[in-house]
Amino acid sequence: MFKLTSLNLNGIRSASSKGLEAWLAQSRPDCICVQEVKAQAADVAGRFEKLVGLRGYFHFAEKKGYSGVAVYTRHEPSDVLVGYGSSEFDAEGRYVELRFDSASARRSIISCYFPSGSSGEDRQQAKYRFLQEFYPHLGRLKEERDFILCGDVNIAHQEIDLKNWKGNRKNSGFLPEERAWMTRLLTDAGLVDVYRHLHPDTTEEAYTWWSNRGQAYAKNVGWRLDYHLATQAMALGARSAEIYKAEKFSDHAPLSIEYDWTL
Repeated sequence: MFKLTSLNLNGIRSASSKGLEAWLAQSRPDCICVQEVKAQAADVAGRFEKLVGLRGYFHFAEKKGYSGVAVYTRHEPSDVLVGYGSSEFDAEGRYVELRFDSASARRSIISCYFPSGSSGEDRQQAKYRFLQEFYPHLGRLKEERDFILCGDVNIAHQEIDLKNWKGNRKNSGFLPEERAWMTRLLTDAGLVDVYRHLHPDTTEEAYTWWSNRGQAYAKNVGWRLDYHLATQAMALGARSAEIYKAEKFSDHAPLSIEYDWTL
């Protein structure tokens, strides 16, 4: 079995101070995709190059204390791609892809952090630009290889994916255009929302993010924003999924899925 975990850290130093590494040592994933590292290479050096024995591969944002993604793995990749070729968004540290190619298979594990549009209309328009250029990238990649993209997608796809869906129909993360993009990705592009493949009807148990305002976490007023998005061949190996909520390392919960294959 191959255990793959995705987690938005909301700062790797912050998450580490809240017990992340102790939990990972107990959970023992084979690979960890993280988002919002909020650190630079100098901050990682000597401290976070490895987590629980897994080596990290990073895409740092040019802006300090912002964004950043990484994949930690116990398997040596055959290639590492930092960024996806975007003139606008690669500077924001949103994409790192590890390739594991052999004579029999071409597979990738991707950590990706989609833009949020919640801070204002300018960022919402940036989010739409990201979605517009990222869709064909995933389509081209799917033609070349199998992959799993793990990450904070910043989109709740269906009404069952957030608590207060009626009150959020005009808010970023649940806008019609965003949800339609996700539907198109899962139909026309043929990718699989692996958690929903395993748990098609789960509601409150599926949430992975909670606002820091009020008592959202205590009352489980959450959103499902974190995904494993996979090609069919890789998704078919999914056997079990867990969203860990016993401890709180950030405003997101880690999503772990076990697959019946290995790299």
